[in-house]
Amino acid sequence: MNSDIRILELEPTFKDEEFRTPLKFGTGVIRAITSLTVRAQVETLAGKVGEGWGNILLSDIWAYPSAVLSHEQRDAAMREVSVRFCRAVADRAEPGHPLDIFLAAKAELVRIAEQVGAEMKLADPMPVLGALVCGSPVDAALTDAFGQANGICSYDGYGPEFMAHDLSAHCGPEFAGKYIADFIKPVYEPELPIFHLVGGMDKLTRGEVTPDDPQDGLPVSLEEWIERDGIFCFKVKLRGNDIDWDVQRTKAVAEVVEANRDKLGAERFYLSTDSNEMNESPETVVEYLHKLKEASPLAYDALLYIEQPTERDLSVHRFDMRPVAELKPVVADEGVTDVAKFDLARELGWSGVGLKTCKGHSSALLYVAKCEALGMTYTVQDLTNPGLSLLHSAGLAARISPLMGVEYNSRQYLPHATPEFRAKHESLFQVQRGRIRTDTIGPTGLGY
Repeated sequence: MNSDIRILELEPTFKDEEFRTPLKFGTGVIRAITSLTVRAQVETLAGKVGEGWGNILLSDIWAYPSAVLSHEQRDAAMREVSVRFCRAVADRAEPGHPLDIFLAAKAELVRIAEQVGAEMKLADPMPVLGALVCGSPVDAALTDAFGQANGICSYDGYGPEFMAHDLSAHCGPEFAGKYIADFIKPVYEPELPIFHLVGGMDKLTRGEVTPDDPQDGLPVSLEEWIERDGIFCFKVKLRGNDIDWDVQRTKAVAEVVEANRDKLGAERFYLSTDSNEMNESPETVVEYLHKLKEASPLAYDALLYIEQPTERDLSVHRFDMRPVAELKPVVADEGVTDVAKFDLARELGWSGVGLKTCKGHSSALLYVAKCEALGMTYTVQDLTNPGLSLLHSAGLAARISPLMGVEYNSRQYLPHATPEFRAKHESLFQVQRGRIRTDTIGPTGLGY
């Protein structure tokens, strides 16, 4: 197809970012992180040139957990994988649609991660999830460049007029004659509710704030964030291995929100919870839910879904998640890294999947198609995405139908990153009544 692209250049650049406040979740605490930006230059087979961009945080503590490797070792490995993958895709990729280019390159991405681990003599090899984070800005940059070169919104390029084959090539024969265009919205939703992250170290009330907390004019406690932004959706980080603490934490969050009900941007509020795989079994999740319902009917009723409570490798114990799903929707996040893992999650009784652009834009759209076709739940989470990556994540959420909006954590932990980008998209980065607007997303590419 004349709209197919050939890659002229893929250029990675790195930047160090420091968190405003520490972010604690299941496997540790993040205080500083590497931001990876990839610039792509492409040319269509019709001779039109376009430039595209992708960005993500190389969150090793989430994507590459290890008890024996330091953050510095893992970060160095992820940087090296990113550089090599850019070089490999630019050198070897055949012309095509960006979705096909990236999905064809996933095997090479995993091979590169294995090679880097061996050369650096890393005691823990990089998992597939870590490799996907390294490769995800390439996927985003190619998708953006494809739209720019063809003069279209990238989301308008997923029908038969732009794709050489239908979804059966990636999702199975039952998707014959179907395209991603059949499962996404024709235009961006004008506004999205945002989820506010309540980390394990976050202060809940003004009374908890001390002089040691940031004095930069931005809120510190949950109470202050509600007052400023009118937020009404909250993601609560839990321990997973301490049910009583988890119950009390969820209850406390719900009580603070309820006490500030008059400041919310909606009539009711919603919670989600995430223990980052620290629950040892589905039975402990069921126990948590029963205890929460008894301790706080308010919190239980507000609980919209549970995110990846058990181990990320779904094949190890093959936990039956149906007892959890019968109480509340439970979505697999870290556990789904390809369509085969998606199918396994469905077989094991997970309600759906958590989408993250850091696992690949193209893969996320395949999961959307499968969820829509199968009547499964899907959500859009972030990786504390700032700037470019936040707009990418919000744009994705605005073109699909996730369960209640999109996460937006960088305003809490990286509020001063990419000021020039935030100024250009002020209504997307500024939360009002618990929502952001998408009116600044441009008409071509991914709208940066």
